[in-house]
This record gives sequence, structure tokens and C-alpha cells, in this order.
Amino acid sequence: MKKIWIALLVVLMMVTMCGMAFAEGKHFEGIRIRFFPGGSEGDPFASVVYRGAKAAEADLGCTVDYVFSQWQPDKMVAQFKDAIASKPDGIAIMGHPGDDALDPLIDEAVAAGIIVTSQNTGLPKAEGKYKDKGFGYVGQELYASGYALGKKAIEMFGLKEGDRAMVWGLLSQETRGLRTKGVKDALEEAKLVVDYLEISSEVNADAPLGTPIVSGYLSSHPDCKMIVTDHGGLTATLETYLKGAGKGPDDVIGIGFDLTPATVEAIRNGFCDLVLDQQPYLQGYLPILQICLTKKYGFSGLHIDTGSGFISKTNVEPVAKLAEEGIR
Repeated sequence: MKKIWIALLVVLMMVTMCGMAFAEGKHFEGIRIRFFPGGSEGDPFASVVYRGAKAAEADLGCTVDYVFSQWQPDKMVAQFKDAIASKPDGIAIMGHPGDDALDPLIDEAVAAGIIVTSQNTGLPKAEGKYKDKGFGYVGQELYASGYALGKKAIEMFGLKEGDRAMVWGLLSQETRGLRTKGVKDALEEAKLVVDYLEISSEVNADAPLGTPIVSGYLSSHPDCKMIVTDHGGLTATLETYLKGAGKGPDDVIGIGFDLTPATVEAIRNGFCDLVLDQQPYLQGYLPILQICLTKKYGFSGLHIDTGSGFISKTNVEPVAKLAEEGIR
């Protein structure tokens, strides 16, 4: 009889604990967040950021509204204004417009009691000013990442003085352009001939529109040894660009940033030879966690470098399945 009573007591305790857990719900329920994945829905890079943020929302129990910006800085500024007006608990913003454009709005948001943090592209002035209020950064160290990719390419492919490379980037964007500058500096320090092309707003939003640009460039520069695409969506389109220009897998070296299913296939097929992976899934997940931790516990901003290293044909297969699932 005593054993029966003990068993009943254990069952009662388990039922009580389960009931308490159900009543409490998830750890950060009730927290409302506005999140910027960056590009468009279905964009090769933004979709991975979005998937990471959605996972955080499901795991943590907060409520998240998503705002897609087609990688347009002006649109991000306008959408940030709308986000402040909606009075969420926190806003996770892409830093592409730069400190000068966003700092006054960040001041306004923080004064209204809204936690702000950034992902993908940092906002160093705002981070320094509001770190104690939860302003952090999740992403690569931009200049260092670009420089590292350029140096690695020179070493890996035996590039030398006088070799020609095309760098397709975003120098016009104050902070985001630092990664482009890093690549360009590394190549120019090695005395390569660098032809720089700015990514237009149209190609920025819809990468396949760049196909005739690459075809035209390679037609007029047949000695080009390497193309650098400083944009995850453009890197994912390298195979399309090179095939459209009538090039085979061994004709032009293709390098860029970020791992996506299309980039994995381009690596396998020889049209993309090297990428620096910045693990965009983390750029979705961790800013959501940052805001929740700051809102509930008052934690300060966390600065997290998500750059993971280089991917090429020699090591793509161990991460290919995760890339195809939209996690890497």
C-alpha cells in the first residue's frame, strides 16, 4: 500500500509540474519584435536569415513581424520609421543605410523604450551609444571578411601582379561597402588590375538581372581571371552569369560570399570556386534572442561575429545538406 501511495504522489507531482509548465508557456511570450531579413521573400540570403528568425520565434515564444526591404537602404529607413510607430518591444534592423541615416531614428526608438539591435551590417556609433540598452550586432566583421577572401583567393589560385579581376560590390553604401573595400584592397595590394562595378539597385533586388552585365564585361575584358561578387544573391547566381557569357567551369574563377543551395551547386559544377560563409541563419536567430534577453533581464548588447571560414569544392559536402535545408 505504501508503494502505491508513493507512486500516486509521484504521478501527482508530475501532473502538477506539467500543469505549471503549460501555464507558464514559453520563456519570452508576450514580447513583440519587428525584424528585417534584408532582401525579398525567397531571396537566397534573406530566406536563410528569415528561417533563423522564425526558428527563434518558435523556440522562444515571442511574436515577430517581418519586413522585407529588397536590400534597398532608403526602403529600410522608411520601414524603420513605420516600425517605431508600431511600438514593438524591439526592432532588429539591417544596418545597410549606415549610422548617419539611422542614428536619429534609433535615438527616437530608444527614447520611446524600444530595444534596437542590428544584424548583417553593423552600426558602430549606435552600438557604442546604446550597448547598455541591448544594442548588439550579429554578423561578419565586414572589412576583415572582404580582405580575408581576397587574400585567400590570391593564395589559393596563384594570382599574380597584372592579373585582371572584376569586383562587383557596394562601395556606395557607407558601412555595407566595407566588405567590398576589403576585397578590393587585398587584390590591389597584390598589384592585380581591379575593375570595380557597383551593384545597381535593380540587380541588388533581383540578381539574375545582372547576367547581361557580366556578359558585356567579359566580352570586353577577355583576359579577366576572376570575378568577385560581394552579395549572397549574386554569388548564388554565378553559374547563370558565367554560362550566359558562354564560359565553362574552368574559364573564369568565381568567388563571393555565403552558402545557399544554388551556390552549393555552382561549387559542385565548378562555376563558384570559393566563398566565405557568414552563417546567415545565426543573423536571424540571435538578434531575436538578444531582444528577448534584454527585455526580460536587462542584458546589454552582444557583439557576435558569425563568419565561419572558407568553403570550396574540397569541403562543401559536409555542409551541403544543411545549405539545401536553408540552415547554412
